Amino acid sequence: MMNSTQFLYFTLSAYFDTGALKYLFFMVILSLYMSIFCTNVLLIVVICMNRSLHEPMYLFLCSLFVNELFGSTWLFPFLLVQILSDIHTVSAPLCFLQIFFLYCYGGVEFCNLAIMSYDRYLAICFPLQYNTRMTFNKITVLIAVTWLLPLLLCVVMTCLSSSLQLCGNVINKVYCDNYSVTKLACYDTTVNNIYGLVVIALSIFCPLTLIVYTYTKIFRVCFSGCKQTRHKAVSTCTPHLASLLNFSCGACFELIQSRFNMNNLSNTLRILLSLYWLTCQPLFNPLMYGLNMSKIRIICKNLVFAKM
Repeated sequence: MMNSTQFLYFTLSAYFDTGALKYLFFMVILSLYMSIFCTNVLLIVVICMNRSLHEPMYLFLCSLFVNELFGSTWLFPFLLVQILSDIHTVSAPLCFLQIFFLYCYGGVEFCNLAIMSYDRYLAICFPLQYNTRMTFNKITVLIAVTWLLPLLLCVVMTCLSSSLQLCGNVINKVYCDNYSVTKLACYDTTVNNIYGLVVIALSIFCPLTLIVYTYTKIFRVCFSGCKQTRHKAVSTCTPHLASLLNFSCGACFELIQSRFNMNNLSNTLRILLSLYWLTCQPLFNPLMYGLNMSKIRIICKNLVFAKM
């Protein structure tokens, strides 16, 4: 029988010695984080401070930008410390805290994209009934469920993972993730695996099912409607579909890399793939929505020029 223990720290073996280049990587990561932080904070402030933007679509966008800020803030400071450090370890409590933040961020993102697709579905398919169907109370409930459901799911998942007896403490990633820790367990992890499938079903497949259903209805209305209806649908749905595709591809890369042997890929490529869905989405969404939504674009422009 293998000896099991509760380790005080985990070693992140995906990091490699880059010599003096580590300072260049540090500056690149710092620049990315500052860009993400400034753009998302700017858009959150713009939406919160302007009453003309207190509409369902913009409130859901505000929730999305808050999640981008939440997802990047737990990751980037940690990466910056690890890049400059010669010893790439993370304490066990911080490792499990990272697992909680990581999956909570992913779950909230998918749920937020799902309620945004539902909002577009009501606006395009039921324009005359939109204001009566999308009430303030309904918006509040949808945003609350978007955040509370992934949070509760991730609390249970993190508790299950932290109670495992482990036979090793080496994780071949640049941050902690649940599957990598579970693979280190000495004993049966059936309960963890089953619950992991439940988490994936509730936080990924259910939102994706709602998104597919709503867009099926939206496309049906577009193809049977007039040119003006099609133009409105394209202008409001394009940023959402682009964001969904970007995040889904990143999450798919992460799942494939975690579940399958990717040793044939270079270490640098594996690191880039694992960071893609955590870095590109927080950068992509502010640019996509900020550039495509005229109300946000005009208010941001006026705010910047007024300060200058």
